[in-house]
Amino acid sequence: MSFWRKIAGLAVRGVDEAECELCPPGPPGADPAFSTAVTALGAKLAKADGLAQTQEYAAFSTVFQADDGSEGAVRRLYQLARQTTRGFEGYARRLRKRYGGCPELLEDVLDGLFHIASSDGVVTGDELAYLERVGELFGLSPLTVRRLKATHLGAGDDDPYVILDVPADAPDDVVRSAWRARLSEAHPDRLHARGLPAAFMEVAEAKASAINAAFSQIQRERKALAGAI
Repeated sequence: MSFWRKIAGLAVRGVDEAECELCPPGPPGADPAFSTAVTALGAKLAKADGLAQTQEYAAFSTVFQADDGSEGAVRRLYQLARQTTRGFEGYARRLRKRYGGCPELLEDVLDGLFHIASSDGVVTGDELAYLERVGELFGLSPLTVRRLKATHLGAGDDDPYVILDVPADAPDDVVRSAWRARLSEAHPDRLHARGLPAAFMEVAEAKASAINAAFSQIQRERKALAGAI
C-alpha cells in the first residue's frame, strides 16, 4: 500500500485534535490529527467483529508503518482506541471535515482499512458494515466503496460490473462503451459468420442476454442511487 508508506512515521500527540475546520497546510503526514484518526479507525475496525486480538495490531502495523520514534505513541493510542468501536463515527466525520476537499485521500484511507480487514483472510459482516459506514461518513460514493470491496474481497461472477469488465465507479459513458463492446463480441451473427455450429449460437445468445441484463441492472441501480442523493 503505497499510501500507507507515504504516511509512515507520523507522531501521535493527542487523542482528539481534529477540531480545525480548515485543512492544515502541508501533507497529511505532518498533521497529528490525521495520524490519530487513522490509527483510531484502524484500531476500532479490529474490534468491529467483537474481538481485538494482539495479532490484529501486527496487521495494522504492516500497512501503517510508524517509525521508531512514533511507534510507542501509535501503539498506545491503538490499544486505547481498540477497547470499543464507539467513537469511530466521530473520527470518520472529523477526517471528512478536515480533508473533504481531497476525496482521493479519504479513499486511500478506506483502501487501507479494507486491506487491514482482509489481512487475516476473513472479513466478517460486522467488519464490512463498519467499512461501508466509514465510506458513507467520508462522503464517498457507494460505487467507490463497491469498487474497493471488490478489489479486496472479490466480486461474484454475477456482479454486473464483472460481466461488463469495468470498475464499479466507472463513468456512465465507460460503462455504455463496455456494454456495446462486450455485446458486439458476443453477438451470434459473428459466430454464424465464422461458420460455428448451432450449439455455439445458443451460448452466444445466452451471453448476450447476460450482458444486456447486467447493463440494465447497472442503469437501474445508478438511477436509484441518483434519486437517493
